Amino acid sequence: MQDLRYWWDSSIAWVNSHWLQICIAIAAGLIIYFLLSMIRTFALKRAQSAPGQFTLTDIVGRVIHKTKSLVLAIISIRLVAGYAQPPALVLQIIQFVFTVAVVMQVAIWVREIVLGLIQRRAAEGHNETLSNAMGIIRLLISVALFAIAAIVILDNMGVNVTGLVAGLGIGGIAIGLAAQGIFSDLFASLSIIFDRPFRVGQTIKYDTSIATVERIGLKSTHLRSINGELLVISNTNLLSKEITNYANLHRRRVQYAIGVIYQTKPEMLRALPELLKAQVTGEANEFVRSSFLGFGPSSLDFELVVDVHSDEYNEVIAARTEIGIRLFEELTRAGYDFAYPTQTTFTAAPDGTMILPYAESVTMKAPKTPPAAKPA
Repeated sequence: MQDLRYWWDSSIAWVNSHWLQICIAIAAGLIIYFLLSMIRTFALKRAQSAPGQFTLTDIVGRVIHKTKSLVLAIISIRLVAGYAQPPALVLQIIQFVFTVAVVMQVAIWVREIVLGLIQRRAAEGHNETLSNAMGIIRLLISVALFAIAAIVILDNMGVNVTGLVAGLGIGGIAIGLAAQGIFSDLFASLSIIFDRPFRVGQTIKYDTSIATVERIGLKSTHLRSINGELLVISNTNLLSKEITNYANLHRRRVQYAIGVIYQTKPEMLRALPELLKAQVTGEANEFVRSSFLGFGPSSLDFELVVDVHSDEYNEVIAARTEIGIRLFEELTRAGYDFAYPTQTTFTAAPDGTMILPYAESVTMKAPKTPPAAKPA
């Protein structure tokens, strides 16, 4: 009671001795408050009048809208408190309230900025998964930011927060280990959403499967294979392997392996690359190369490589089919024979001498007739 009585007497004495400074400080504080309110209202109207949703201007408008009038009033009081020369206890109370208000307001601003950027990302990609996950994302961001804000406030009050931070760290590690699988898939889902290695409706190759992405969830992704099966793969496992995305290809490479028989004449072999090149026609087709590959077991091997400039896989298949049929027609017309697996068997006698059938290099001679006997 004595401390309370002392504080009351000091306050009365302060008011009596500094009433003019207090009046001036109150007037200045009101002016500052109204100026800050006018600036907030003007900036909010400008932000809301800008077209578009989830733009940077819209995010700024949301941040301004979350600026509380109480915070503006506390800022105004803090700016003019020193002029009135209040007692030490009153000044400490003003500083404490100012710290709490500013720290909480900054946490709200940061939350709105982060959520606005995430929603903007979701709106750009029309991502239904991210839109559905905004509830848990908002919760996680809010818990993290306000926990940091509470630690900052306690630290400004002179509380030793080392033990608290260590406890929160240990608790976070324990929760992370307990829900490792869930958080792993959740962060993998966010990685898919933000990095966009694929989108819903695109065809990808995962491991040995080729499938179309049907849904990207918080824990798993649904793929529809080319055979019709539904593949449900956890997001962590999905990102742990190489993924080939077949969407938005500017060109697709088509290769033809062509084998002709060993009996083909050398001049026909020299003319074959140009003949193959001449079959690549069409605006969407680009010749890459045609060349001799090597000596195969049953054929002389050539290759033709063509780039088809099209995003549609059906158009690529049609171009590949047309070029293949044209190759067959022209090679047949030019007298080339396509090779197929063949074997030649040679038969030998026990002494190693070749016996028929084989290609005879020496004309066989008939045995000589023995000379006739002379008459006696």
